[in-house]
Amino acid sequence: MTVVKIDGRSLTLDDIHAVARDTGGAQVECTAEATAAMNASRELKLRLIAAGDPVYGVTTGFGDSAHRQISADKAAALQRNMILYHLNGTGPPAPDEVVRATLLIRANCLARGHSGVRPRIAGGLLELLRHDVLPVVPERGSVGASGDLVPLCYVAAALIGEGEVRHRGVVRPTGDVFRGLGLTAVDLEAKDGLALINGTSFSAAYAVLAARDARRLAALADICTALASEALLGNRGHYAAFLHDQRPHPGQRTSARRVDALLEGSELSRPHRQIVDAAGSLGGRGYAVLRRSIQDRYSLRCAPHVVGVLRDTLDWVEDWLVTEVNASTDNPLFDAAGATVHSGGNFYAGHVAQGMDALKTAVSNVADLLDRQLALLVDEKFNNGLTPNLIPRFDEDAWEAGLHHGFKGMQIAASALTAEALSGSSPASVHSRSTEAHNQDKVSLAPVAGRQARSVVELAEEVAAIHLLAACQALDLRGPRGAAPRTRAVHRAVRAVVPFTDRDRRLDGAIGRVLGLIRSGAVTRAAGLPADTDRREDRGRGRGKGMPCQD
Repeated sequence: MTVVKIDGRSLTLDDIHAVARDTGGAQVECTAEATAAMNASRELKLRLIAAGDPVYGVTTGFGDSAHRQISADKAAALQRNMILYHLNGTGPPAPDEVVRATLLIRANCLARGHSGVRPRIAGGLLELLRHDVLPVVPERGSVGASGDLVPLCYVAAALIGEGEVRHRGVVRPTGDVFRGLGLTAVDLEAKDGLALINGTSFSAAYAVLAARDARRLAALADICTALASEALLGNRGHYAAFLHDQRPHPGQRTSARRVDALLEGSELSRPHRQIVDAAGSLGGRGYAVLRRSIQDRYSLRCAPHVVGVLRDTLDWVEDWLVTEVNASTDNPLFDAAGATVHSGGNFYAGHVAQGMDALKTAVSNVADLLDRQLALLVDEKFNNGLTPNLIPRFDEDAWEAGLHHGFKGMQIAASALTAEALSGSSPASVHSRSTEAHNQDKVSLAPVAGRQARSVVELAEEVAAIHLLAACQALDLRGPRGAAPRTRAVHRAVRAVVPFTDRDRRLDGAIGRVLGLIRSGAVTRAAGLPADTDRREDRGRGRGKGMPCQD
């Protein structure tokens, strides 16, 4: 079971990933310092209410109704009404892992101690995590400012015992599940509902998980490139350290170093000097035909430059996300030390939106790179002596020429997936809409960018799965004994779940099995390349004494 302590300041991306993908119910606790900070901001809120001071969203209406003051005795009803009128989401429900990440990030934001809520509110979110009671949250309906109002309202509704939740794989009314588990719905007071829904946690959840999977994709792209270089009898010299030290982008250098290491010991992809030494002497016409090209096509030669962009993009995107998930992103915010309240716009998820727009562009370029390598592998005009579409040659007495087409359909499928990934990389952040009587007249659209980034990563993984199948098929045709030890290990991992394709057969199941290997990390482990070895360390987690969030 995953155990995490939160204080609003030291949550790591590793923490979020672990909790999101832990189906056993994570144990997340607030530190004592976080509990004290939440109590202090709540006390300030109550003093301001008692003094009759107008506080946005606490004793006033919302948005363009901010000029309308609400009596203190109606403050709790105002919070409940706000949740109800935002329950208008559409589309499929968000994946369970996204909902878990959302619950954790929202609780951590409240634990920072400036939202004016009592610890019971953050504790209620953590209780849902502990029992793996997951609100059913429609994906669509949020513009990313004022925060993720619509999706987070479904989280808030579950907290007060309303709506539906998924528990042990079954969707049931929240009240029924609470009664079965002995859980108690939260009673809202002033500001509680606004603090729950007025933030970027849903967008950030998509973003954190998309970034994590994109890290794995970068490692996978290096593996695919190494396999393709061997299958095409490529020039290993394209990945020499000297070349990439002369254009020292960190991600590019990392990718080149990895591909070169994967090819160590290969008899199929050889260093530049070996290719030149093997050249024949000049004939009477003044030239000789080299057995291998000294320059491969761009999809091999420039692979580190493409994958390197993804790695370098991830470095700054992840920095932004660490800041985002450790921020107070609702409005207004209470400064207990200064005994004052501030209205602002920290719910505007511009950094998440911009980061995801950049990420999906970098990822779709990697998908296109792998698709171009695949196109070379299956085409007899470019694959350096491999068979057309990677189907074995048979005695024509036993098989009609042209009867079997091997990976022809697979290349078409990969091209379609790549086109969809590329079309999904159009930026969402530039499509701001004016909403809510022009109060929200500039919005981030971060949830759209986050969902698109996740989709583009999934499409790229599917392209990579097809590429791996084709590259392993090509190695079988070449003879895998000539491959490098680490690429042979990848070949063995793939062959453990998918046999060699010796005739036409359906391959959708094969794609699914290789996708399973990819997403479990088995492919990168087989290559000796854990997916996150080049990721900069997250900021250290707080070591304060943990305790349940409670009043």
